[in-house]
Amino acid sequence: MASKTFNKISRVSQLFRSPRTTLPDTFEKTEEAVSKGYVNMINNGIIKPVNKGMHVLLPLGFRILNKLSTIVEKEMTKIGSQRILLPALTSTKLFKKTNRYDSDKSELFTLTDRYDREYVLGPTFEEAICSLIKNVGPLTPKILPLKLYQISSKWRDEMKPRLGLLRSREFIMKDLYTFNLNLDDAKDTYNIVCEAYDNIFNQIGIEYIKAEGDTGSIGGCLSHEYHYLSNVGEDTILSCQSCNYHVNKNISTQSECSHCNAKLQAHSAIEVGHTFLLDTKYSKPLNAVYKDQNLEKPLVMGCFGIGLSRIMAAAAEIYSTKEEIKWPKCIAPFTVCIIPPKQGSKEEETAVSYIEPVYDILCKLGIDAILDDRTNLTIGKRLLYVRTTGYPYAIILGKTLITKSVFELYDVYNDKYHEVTLESITDYFMKSDVKESGNILLQESSL
Repeated sequence: MASKTFNKISRVSQLFRSPRTTLPDTFEKTEEAVSKGYVNMINNGIIKPVNKGMHVLLPLGFRILNKLSTIVEKEMTKIGSQRILLPALTSTKLFKKTNRYDSDKSELFTLTDRYDREYVLGPTFEEAICSLIKNVGPLTPKILPLKLYQISSKWRDEMKPRLGLLRSREFIMKDLYTFNLNLDDAKDTYNIVCEAYDNIFNQIGIEYIKAEGDTGSIGGCLSHEYHYLSNVGEDTILSCQSCNYHVNKNISTQSECSHCNAKLQAHSAIEVGHTFLLDTKYSKPLNAVYKDQNLEKPLVMGCFGIGLSRIMAAAAEIYSTKEEIKWPKCIAPFTVCIIPPKQGSKEEETAVSYIEPVYDILCKLGIDAILDDRTNLTIGKRLLYVRTTGYPYAIILGKTLITKSVFELYDVYNDKYHEVTLESITDYFMKSDVKESGNILLQESSL
């Protein structure tokens, strides 16, 4: 095994990741230690903290981000949204025109260039997208509704960064901006995007709540928030179990539901998405307009955000035990880990010949796999790695190859072992209860 190379297969021995370490005492005393997901992501090579509120996504973490991005891109394409990438820096002049510079100044990262021009590292990009529309020139009605989105880093100078990626100074977000002729059309577009958001969160598979939300500093006339329930969440959602009404506590003083008079129950929650119907709050002062019979009129806008790095952190928090991570299968860093026998064992020579055929079958199914080629370790120790890192399945090329000519397929999340042959691997993963409506079948080529 040691002399055998598998150039096309990702291998655990080649992963760039931090070694599992004990967290320093100073970390243990902070509230971040309460977040088992954050601790596990650091310990298991998903992220690496480098500055207060700033983290590196290591290769496994970046794969999770890419899988989330793939889900988002698919749904954005379905509703006719086009992907762009705006500059990270936005002129402070634009923020002053919308009155967000002074009101949000304490949380803005600002810098000045060699020409004494001041810029903001974008926390959101309403000003930047309106400036783009203005510079393109007045839009024509035939191009509307227009939906433009990006997936990029955002920055906020948090006074107290905490809980890792849940409240950080740099975060990764999908932000979408829509433009319509009038408010009625904008409401229709708003509903279309909200339906796409429902599809995204349904595909991820973590139970979520959609609540009436606060427009806050972003502004607008309508807002909804998407939340995951968690005891480390910083939001409080009031929910009615009778009629499924949800509202953020910061905009409601109700103790009873206004729709059915049932008692509202409070839950701690993590906000992972937010939608706003902005009207002309940004388009009017920034002159983002369309031309109608030689008259220029401000476009009616919506903006829609999904916190991708926050979803990663929330998923790890919700699914983690103290020592292990269980990702939603569709975003696990790898779906299958292939484990050959320990070096020097009697089944080693037979097992090596099966590694590439097994990998090829998984590739044809669109299932991404990694080979744990650290054959100096026992199978048991490598299975521990599989569980702590969060791979949903392991295929073990062990003793049963010699005794029964079968592999052990370990369903990690359900803690069940199955015996499969090379020919029956496809049948196993195509079963409806395993495939989960296609969630795990993400093409490797898209990552």
